[in-house]
Amino acid sequence: MPEADGAMQIAIVGAGMAGLSCATRLAALGHEVALFDKGRGPGGRMATRRVEADGTTLSFDHGAQYFTARDPRFVEQVARWEREGVVARWDAAGEDAWVGTPAMNAPIKAMAGRHDVQFGTRIEQLLRDGDGWQLDGEGAPDRRFDAVVVALPAEQAGPLLQQHASAMGDLADTTRSAPCWTVMAAFEQRLPSEQDTIRHHGAIGWAARNNAKPGRGSAECWVVQASPDWSRTHLEDEATAVETALLDQLADAISAPLPPRLAISAHRWRFARSGAAGEEALWDAQQRIGVCGDWLLGPRVEAAYLSGLILAETVGGR
Repeated sequence: MPEADGAMQIAIVGAGMAGLSCATRLAALGHEVALFDKGRGPGGRMATRRVEADGTTLSFDHGAQYFTARDPRFVEQVARWEREGVVARWDAAGEDAWVGTPAMNAPIKAMAGRHDVQFGTRIEQLLRDGDGWQLDGEGAPDRRFDAVVVALPAEQAGPLLQQHASAMGDLADTTRSAPCWTVMAAFEQRLPSEQDTIRHHGAIGWAARNNAKPGRGSAECWVVQASPDWSRTHLEDEATAVETALLDQLADAISAPLPPRLAISAHRWRFARSGAAGEEALWDAQQRIGVCGDWLLGPRVEAAYLSGLILAETVGGR
């Protein structure tokens, strides 16, 4: 049971933007929060990949490429991040575009550093324990929680929710994400193009010179993301075939051959761009189970942040 003053021990499954936003506000409201994430470290879909090549560390923002801030609550948060030095404007993507610095996952790392986050933990199911909750899965703690929050992509949230909150699970199951194949390539020299970004060219939905972002290194690193339709059609292709196809499209986009490569890698995001369920956040006060994530509001970093914040304020404090 919650403490007499209303404070609860709350488990949050998922330590991306939504989960960490929710955790930050819940902690401020007086609750004790623990987060669990299957990833190796902070980032989620704001991830950064680092690759060693010839003694040089190459960096690629291979998830979300930038974000915007429009809602006053998120504008205020972004201003705090800017003061902390973990975000900066990037005009190449638009006058209202922001990126993490020195990597896209910087604001996620800053938020995670203020909380009890257990990475490398895959939660397989939620278990009722009297009027509380326990988590089941590899690395899950032997610990009882008063409440649980699911802050995962819709496709991963649905199976966790169905047994205990079927309406939430059904909504997740019917809100589909779009996939995205992403190729990361570093070159021995600068590509013969002054464009730092490319949009909607053939199979390419977005491509960017990663080193053009503020706070990055000087090595010529490109991130090439396929369109949702192309990614869906080629979802089960071999990574090498995807690398060849998307770099051919990059060469076509700049109308020039590409220089020799230092490194190349591909990542398949099965749940890249979320759907939009038309909700802000969901909370069952009787069972004390809630859901937040961009898939409720829409496919933007800001939406993930707001969904987590709104859920925490719905839960309330002591």
